[in-house]
Amino acid sequence: MQRVAIARALVNDPDVILADEPTGALDSATSVQIMELIKEIAGDKLVIMVTHNSQLAEKYATRIISLTDGKITNDTNPISETQGASDYKLIKTSMSFLTALKLSFNNIRTKKGRTLLTAFASSIGIIGIALILSLSNGFDIQVNTFESTMMGSFPIMITPEAADIDEEDMAKFRAEANTTLKEYPTEPLVYPYNADENSISHKNIITREFVDYVENIDPSLVLGIMYTRIAAVNILFESDGHAAPAATSAMQAMSSMSAISGRVSNTVTFTCIPKKLDGAPEGMLEANYDILAGTFPQDKTDVVIVVSTNNRISTALAQALGYKGDEESIPFDELLGYEFKYIPNNVWYTAYTMPTADGESIRLFLPRTDYDAMYDDENAVTLKVCGIVRLKEDSVMTVLSPGIAYTSEFMEYVLADAAASEIVAVQEDADYNVLTSDKIDRSTEEGEGAYRNMMSYLGAIDIPYMINIFPVNFDNKDEILEYLDKYNAGRPDEEMILYTDLAESITTMSGSIMNAITYVLIAFSSISLVVSVIMIGIITYISVLERTKEIGILRSLGARARDISRVFNAETFIIGVCSGLIGVGIARLLVFPTNKIIENLTDLANVAKMNPLHALMLIVISVALTVIGGAIPAIAASKRDPVIALRTE
Repeated sequence: MQRVAIARALVNDPDVILADEPTGALDSATSVQIMELIKEIAGDKLVIMVTHNSQLAEKYATRIISLTDGKITNDTNPISETQGASDYKLIKTSMSFLTALKLSFNNIRTKKGRTLLTAFASSIGIIGIALILSLSNGFDIQVNTFESTMMGSFPIMITPEAADIDEEDMAKFRAEANTTLKEYPTEPLVYPYNADENSISHKNIITREFVDYVENIDPSLVLGIMYTRIAAVNILFESDGHAAPAATSAMQAMSSMSAISGRVSNTVTFTCIPKKLDGAPEGMLEANYDILAGTFPQDKTDVVIVVSTNNRISTALAQALGYKGDEESIPFDELLGYEFKYIPNNVWYTAYTMPTADGESIRLFLPRTDYDAMYDDENAVTLKVCGIVRLKEDSVMTVLSPGIAYTSEFMEYVLADAAASEIVAVQEDADYNVLTSDKIDRSTEEGEGAYRNMMSYLGAIDIPYMINIFPVNFDNKDEILEYLDKYNAGRPDEEMILYTDLAESITTMSGSIMNAITYVLIAFSSISLVVSVIMIGIITYISVLERTKEIGILRSLGARARDISRVFNAETFIIGVCSGLIGVGIARLLVFPTNKIIENLTDLANVAKMNPLHALMLIVISVALTVIGGAIPAIAASKRDPVIALRTE
């Protein structure tokens, strides 16, 4: 046992050995053997020995210090006053983390089954979170792909009113909503308040300056610009030798943002093709529609027939084109080249004078009903069907409703012609509606609105009340928004033009919903991580109990308390790494059946995609949580008394 004690003292190769009665309780022969061993050790180390055997001291020691009752009574080789202080520095024992890992790994190898089960159990939370993050990452990729490929041409909308909400406005809006008045009061009272004071909308005043500014945008960024105007365009169709208006009496240059499938409305729908800017590589029509027959419009009087995705048109349009409307099908060739006519205001309306109650007279107008004469009028403008188009299969941006689509150049011609018409000239100076004789008081906001609506209907106002700008792709959208923001720089609030980014609104909403779902699912999965931390703490505590004797041996070999703690932290580190790798590996395997199930349910292929960064992050989290879980038992192990620990067994 003494030899073992000496070996234990030598294992760390110390510079100084303290020997307390190394020959105590030994017979003389063994005492000599031990002393010879110590003498050999003292050849290159300092050995300080405590003994009551003066004979041994005199035989082996090079310096003897005698003590009586704790006081030095003799020193055979004292240090002289001129000798000076020693520069020797005591080297402290230290255990590296690598050594701790080796010790822990050797211990784990003896308990492979328990270690694997522990790692697997603690990896369940990692598996759940890894799958959730894989799905979230996959959906983000799907959304980004949808943004760039499917939503790239969604318009930037400039409407008469736009939302203008900042933190201050939202606070005021909430304050108004959280009024001190209780809900559902029983008192027979109403409480007026000014809703406009807390309005969160901004009125856009679109001017000619702004329209010109929009049209000066880099043409390579936009597929087209669609202007929404309320302008009646007088159209006559000829069938069986007689002219007649279509099922709709007026055509409006308005965009149809609704999706087009196999259904069409039973009216003749007219839509203005978005304006293609000079220098643009292609327009909205060419980018989103296939030409089934004929050509795209080449002249301002060219129009195209827009069919639905299953090649349908309304019976009203078929009748306007000279058919009965109950035909099973109509060949493309029969529709190409069909002509109909636009009738200018000066031909469409006839003027008459009506006396008033005060003896005066006013000038009014009525639409003519002699359609054949108007159709044959020399001022009528012929429009010709040049092609038949259909929305592309991979396009989601429906711009043109099934019906007839005309060019923006033709609309500009109509507005210019209408502005020079007699009915517009009379309406400009009249204080009444020239069609109905109703009074218009322009000094009031309501009257001014009625006047502008009438002038817009007659085609006298070419300033649109809504503008849609279609980007070439999703990447160009930011450049367009930056260009629009520059218009507002330095302008007062009332002159600013705010826009609505339709694609951003959709993606922000879907992204927020997806993030919320992800956070909730991760929160539920994190419960298993908490359980794992507790379980790791229990397993580590059991390991501490099992390795109590080892703790005593390590301490007796010079290991510090922090080294003991490091040994158990190393063990939990290994378990954490195994847990993280198992969790990420199993989650990676589960991605394949998960994708298959989702594809069968939703037709979305390869949704779940594990991000390598997420995998690495989860392994780090697993290691951190297991180390945290084993920290308390590790600290408890470091505080064990080494003597008691050695006597455990």
